Amino acid sequence: MLHTKSMFNLKMVIGKILGLILLMEMIVHGFRFEVVDGFRFDVVNGFRFGVVDGLSMEYYLLRCPLAELIVKIKVIKALQADPTLAASLVRLHFHDCFIEGCDGSVLLNSTKQNKAERDSPANLSLRGFELIDEIKEELEKQCPGIVSCADILAMAARDAVCKAGGPLYDIPKGRMDGTRSKIEDTINLPAPTFNASQLINLFGQHGFSAQEMVALSGAHTLGVARCSSFKNRLVGGLDANLNADFAKTLFTTCSASDTAEQPFDETRNTFDNLYYRALQCKSGVLDSDQTLYASAETKGIVDSYASNKVMFFSDFKRAMVKMSMLNVKQGSQGEVRQDCYKIN
Repeated sequence: MLHTKSMFNLKMVIGKILGLILLMEMIVHGFRFEVVDGFRFDVVNGFRFGVVDGLSMEYYLLRCPLAELIVKIKVIKALQADPTLAASLVRLHFHDCFIEGCDGSVLLNSTKQNKAERDSPANLSLRGFELIDEIKEELEKQCPGIVSCADILAMAARDAVCKAGGPLYDIPKGRMDGTRSKIEDTINLPAPTFNASQLINLFGQHGFSAQEMVALSGAHTLGVARCSSFKNRLVGGLDANLNADFAKTLFTTCSASDTAEQPFDETRNTFDNLYYRALQCKSGVLDSDQTLYASAETKGIVDSYASNKVMFFSDFKRAMVKMSMLNVKQGSQGEVRQDCYKIN
């Protein structure tokens, strides 16, 4: 144990030294900038730094050099033990960002004085809280008061996507943790019964195009839905947008209980484009899934992603980076929580 701890501390010292060397390079040689995929990057001797809306790709380089490595190792280890956590981490990040921005508000526990987002019916099936707390605990040992829970959640979702076979991408860091978490705010989450027009409108309020909305919906290539979120499709006659054979599968699933789970596609733990192919076959699980193929405005996008995984991966990672920057808190707007489940 002592040997492992000493090695870890040595690596942290080395990381800080490298960071200081890089800082000297910036001072001595200056830097230029490039714009890639709509984002600005500062370049120092070939080393690319991203600066986006006040956040930075290398925010922790000097502050906590091993922060990203710690997150990545913890996520990989967790997914090796339970591959279903990949979907959970991505969903947790989405539910955080769409309410009050990406500020870790979804992680906060309710108190006697306040009912938090976490206890909303829309969030009761969320998972991954324990992993985020575990990562935070390790980071507090190495770099007390430095790495925010909002950043941990964003990095964990990114690493989960990659580990599940999805695109590799980076995100800017430097988010602060919010201090507000209200159960009533979760009314702004998209409902599983939404049609394409409602989805386009809701995502549009956050600055996303219809194409970006369809790309983000592709996160449903991972995970499952509970029967309570789609059983409405099985009453009142056959849904015209539901494959008859797949309807039988859903009936069988729901015969167990409202909490019974149905995978969104055939490879629930693998990030691929089979979700879109399922929509082409009228085998989308939720109304809000199948509507993407039923609507003329989004059908062509689904077809493109179903036939071109590279295009989907490229659009998905850009949309995820954009989502990770929704209404982020900086400076005095937030704090770095000591524990992710309560404000300081």
